Amino acid sequence: MSAFSLQAVIFDMDGVLIDSEPSWQQAELEVFNALGLGLEWQDTLQTTGLRIDQVVEYWYQRRPWQNYDNQAVSNAIADKMVQAILNDGQPLEGVKDALEACRALNLKVGLATSSPNVILQAVLKRLDIGHYFDAITSAEGLKYGKPHPEVYLNCAEELNVDPALCLAVEDSFNGVIAARAANMQTLAIPAAHEQTQARWIVAHHQEASLLALSSLLKQAFTS
Repeated sequence: MSAFSLQAVIFDMDGVLIDSEPSWQQAELEVFNALGLGLEWQDTLQTTGLRIDQVVEYWYQRRPWQNYDNQAVSNAIADKMVQAILNDGQPLEGVKDALEACRALNLKVGLATSSPNVILQAVLKRLDIGHYFDAITSAEGLKYGKPHPEVYLNCAEELNVDPALCLAVEDSFNGVIAARAANMQTLAIPAAHEQTQARWIVAHHQEASLLALSSLLKQAFTS
């Protein structure tokens, strides 16, 4: 990256800005296992980064249950997530520093999430970070969620920045694929138990936390 090839940073939300992946996993286990699916923690890793309705459809195709109602199951998971976020949601390490670093370099700042608006609003309220973003987009209501690039392309359009001039910050493989498909530069910050996986080579950069973003951006603007 150089100063001339970066105009915006677009953040994923879950697992990047807020430590919500454990809450997602717990909510999914409670809801799906109440339906008799018998999922375990490692099963939830297969759908990280997908939209809720896609997660519900994913498991219905593999372990179908009676009286399938995607919206009802999706709402049940979302309700548990909102409560968990408002009660206990915590920012991940380096969030405020990363957002401030973008502002200091006059970069536009976006948020592109797979989560529905009700969860998005809960996160912004809990973390009090909504004022940092120039554009916020959700895959809710789109024909396709991540790994389809549409939510990222929509965010770049709202920022009025060419996707090729955006750096997307992601924690999930599906999210990195979505950002790459949108022709964006990518920074992967995988969960600790996934950081040594070879698949992250698809990202342009990989770091352990958002604390590294400020240094990465400064390098871009001095190279």
